[in-house]
Amino acid sequence: MSLTRAQQALLRSLYTRHGRKKTGLCVAEGVRAVGELCAALPDAVEFFVRVPGVPVPLAGPPVHDVTESEFSAISATVHGQGLLAAARIPAPVADDIPPDDPYLFALDRVGDPGNFGTICRTAKASGLHELWLTAGSVDPYGDKAVRSGLGSQFSMRIRVFADLAELADAARKFGYGPVWLTDPHQGENLYRVPDLFDRTVLVIGSEGAGVGDLPGARRVTIPMPGHFESLNAAQAATIFLFDAVRRG
Repeated sequence: MSLTRAQQALLRSLYTRHGRKKTGLCVAEGVRAVGELCAALPDAVEFFVRVPGVPVPLAGPPVHDVTESEFSAISATVHGQGLLAAARIPAPVADDIPPDDPYLFALDRVGDPGNFGTICRTAKASGLHELWLTAGSVDPYGDKAVRSGLGSQFSMRIRVFADLAELADAARKFGYGPVWLTDPHQGENLYRVPDLFDRTVLVIGSEGAGVGDLPGARRVTIPMPGHFESLNAAQAATIFLFDAVRRG
């Protein structure tokens, strides 16, 4: 089954935030991202687009076969794997559904889709089920974020809040606190805070401005004997996430 012009136009629109907001759909590219989507939310898949011979991981949704050149014209990747899926964006998590993670991991205005995707799949790998964001963070279902996250966001509960104050208030209602703000320059030593992951909220800041301010929050830092300016947001997140695993 070939793609209609309307379907081609729809797919192109899904590579824009406006198109995703208007349609409620997103696109996942690549074998792993599509596979994660199908495993987590099989009913969300609208249709597949593939180069003939590339297997699809789910029976049921329509499959549209295109030539390699046609796929390249649709895909945002230079060297695509010949498979993508259009899917419905997950509905927001209901306010009355409590988290079941031992601590909450949050991103404050992290805008780089590569960093977001890496953090999302690292959080999933560490055993977390949720990722909290403040407004101004990257669209979790943008094509670059999905590709970088290898579709991990489809199996995570993602909650978005207006700012850190709203996020902290929601966390308190679920019995989480205090809030720890990660800081490359000041704060308590990550390795010397005994209760850092005990029903707390841990916040990673944006790539340029760092984490915002929140009255009453505490700051925690990764000790760097080499006295470098800072770590990449995804690198810092990995250190925190897997220190929680180490302590587990």
